[in-house]
Amino acid sequence: MNYRSTRDTKLSLTAAEVIARGLSREGGLFVPESIPQISSEFLSSLVDLPYAERSAAVMKLFLSDFTEDELAQYTKAAYKNFDTESAAPLHRLDENTSFMELWHGPTCAFKDIALQILPYLLTASLRKTNESKKVCILVATSGDTGKAALEGFRDVEGTAILVFYPRDGVSDVQKLQMQSQQGNNVSVCGVEGNFDDAQTGVKQIFSDPVYAEKLAGKGWFLSSANSINWGRLLPQVVYYISAYCDLLKEGKITMGEKISFCVPTGNFGDILAGYYAKQMGLPVKRLICASNSNDVLTEFFHTGMYNRNRPFFTTVSPSMDILISSNLERLLFDASGKDAAYITSIMDQLKKTGCYTVTPEIREKLDSLFYAGCCDEDGTKAQIGKVWSERHYLMDTHTAVAHQVLGQYREAENASEQVVVVSTASPYKFCGAVLEGLGQKVSGDGLTEIAELEAYTGVPAPKPLSALRGAKVRFSASVEKEQMEKVVSDFLM
Repeated sequence: MNYRSTRDTKLSLTAAEVIARGLSREGGLFVPESIPQISSEFLSSLVDLPYAERSAAVMKLFLSDFTEDELAQYTKAAYKNFDTESAAPLHRLDENTSFMELWHGPTCAFKDIALQILPYLLTASLRKTNESKKVCILVATSGDTGKAALEGFRDVEGTAILVFYPRDGVSDVQKLQMQSQQGNNVSVCGVEGNFDDAQTGVKQIFSDPVYAEKLAGKGWFLSSANSINWGRLLPQVVYYISAYCDLLKEGKITMGEKISFCVPTGNFGDILAGYYAKQMGLPVKRLICASNSNDVLTEFFHTGMYNRNRPFFTTVSPSMDILISSNLERLLFDASGKDAAYITSIMDQLKKTGCYTVTPEIREKLDSLFYAGCCDEDGTKAQIGKVWSERHYLMDTHTAVAHQVLGQYREAENASEQVVVVSTASPYKFCGAVLEGLGQKVSGDGLTEIAELEAYTGVPAPKPLSALRGAKVRFSASVEKEQMEKVVSDFLM
C-alpha cells in the first residue's frame, strides 16, 4: 500500500517514506491510497488476543513494507510499560456506556498508545529508506503529546526531539512533566501564545525549503510526532477495533451490531482514527465529536462552515484548546472524493481569511457519520461531580466533556446503542479542575493537589505522576512565536 498527499495526489510514497517525512513538503497530509477492509472473521480472530497482537495485526493491513515479525516485536516492546495488561481497557459505567481508558501508559495520557510505538516505526522507516541524516522530531503540543513524545524518543539513537507548548495553556502537571524530562537528546520550549500559534510555527518551519536545505547541510532533517504523521495516527485506529473486540468478548454486543464512540477532540486526530476504523468496516453507528468552549468543530458540523475567527478560551480541558484542527483536512479529502485541488483551495482560504465553507454534498456525507456537541467550563466540572457521586468513577476534564456531550446526543437522537467514551487522560493530570468538580477547595499547586485528590477520593494517583514530587526543572525558557526557528537552530546547530 502506498500513500498520497491531500494536496498533491501525484505523489505516491511507501509507508516507510511517509512515516519518515511526517508532513508533505507542500503542506499536505499523507493518506493511504485505499482503505483495507476487515471482516467478521478478522474481528473474531482478534477477540482473544492481547492488545499488542491486535495492534500488530491491524497495522500490518496498512504497513505493507513492514514484516509481521517486525510489527510483533515493536508492539510487544511498546506496550510493556503500561500498568495494565490491556493498553486500552474498558470500564463499564452503566448498561450502555463504557469508558475506554487510554491513560495507563508511562505519561498517563492517550498519546502514549501511539507515541510508545512511533520511535520503533520511525527508526525502522529510516533504515528502510536508507536515510543517513539524523532526524529531529519537531512537536507542537496542547499538553499531552509533548510529554508522550519526549518519553518515547528519549535517548533513541539517531534522533533528537524538540517540543513547543503554549506557555500558559497547559496544566501545572503537564508543564512539569515536560520541563523535568530526562534524556540527552531532548529539549522543551514555551511559546508566548496559544497552541495554534505553536502549531502554525512548527508547520511553517516544516514547509520552508531553504531552512530544510540548511539543516540537511548540517546532517539533519525534520519529522513530526504530531498526529499529522501517519505513523502517529495509525496506532490510534487500533483501539477502536480493540474496544469492539472487548465488547464482543464481554458479551455486550453480537458480531455486526453497531456501536458509537464519543471522542473529546481538538486537533481532530483521535476521532479521525475512529473514522478510519469505520471506513475499514468496523460496525460504527455514529462518531460523536465533543468540544469544549472552543467549539469551532461543533459549529463546523452544524453549519458546514469552519471559522477560526472567534475568541480563544483557555479552559480546564487544555488539550482541546485548539481553533485550527489539522486532521480535519484528511477527512475532507476523503469526503471530497480525494480532490487535492479543492483541499488546497479551502486550506488557502483558511490561511488567508480564517474560514471556509464546504459544499452541500460534503456536509450531507458528514451529517450521517458525525454528531457534534460542546460543553462549557461549568458543565465540565458539574459532570465530574455527577459521575463521581452517582457511579463513584473519577474522570478527567476531557472525558467529562465527552460524557456530557454523550448525554446531548442520546437526548437529541433518542439513541440507545452501546457507546464507548474515549477517556484520554488520567484525572490526576488536571487535579485542580477535578477537585473543583468534586466541590473541594483548590490549593493552586499542581503537585499538592495530587495528594489532595488522592486523600478525598481514595483513588491512587498513577505512579508516573506521584513521582513528579521533587522533580527538577530542566527547561524553563519561553519565546515569541517568531523566534521558534531560532530555537530549532540553536538546538541542532
